[in-house]
Amino acid sequence: MNDEYWMSQALELAQKAREIGEVPVGALVVRDQQIIASAWNAPISLCDPTAHCEILALRQAAQKIGNYRLVDCDLYVTLEPCAMCTGAIIHSRVKRLIYAATEPKAGAIESRLQLINEGYGNHYLEVVGGVLAEQSSNLISSFFSERRKQIKQQKQSSQQ
Repeated sequence: MNDEYWMSQALELAQKAREIGEVPVGALVVRDQQIIASAWNAPISLCDPTAHCEILALRQAAQKIGNYRLVDCDLYVTLEPCAMCTGAIIHSRVKRLIYAATEPKAGAIESRLQLINEGYGNHYLEVVGGVLAEQSSNLISSFFSERRKQIKQQKQSSQQ
């Protein structure tokens, strides 16, 4: 099983987020070729601004293995992590971060910030970007396009 395989699994999680009205981003933690944690974005449904899929998956993985250090784990995410999630990723000490699409507005790996390269902390991880990026980007773009249409329709309905 390779990065594309695991990312396709994360994209399925992102689709679940979309189905419940959350921004479609999914994450999973893999250790020894086994998924030990998986999550999708849930800040709206959990009423929790920290309920990004990366945070939820890292918490779940740490609980599963009984250690907050995930040194033998890979984290797959369908969108470049934000600053909050990047900090958690660094502190969790995952071995590898693999993400699909870049996030031009808030990405903290390469797009807006490069927190991995800042040198704070004592952990450096391997980063692989662009794995199944087009599929992830299309999912997110179509989600926001549909959301804009819904908002437009709601405004038109309320003006009548």
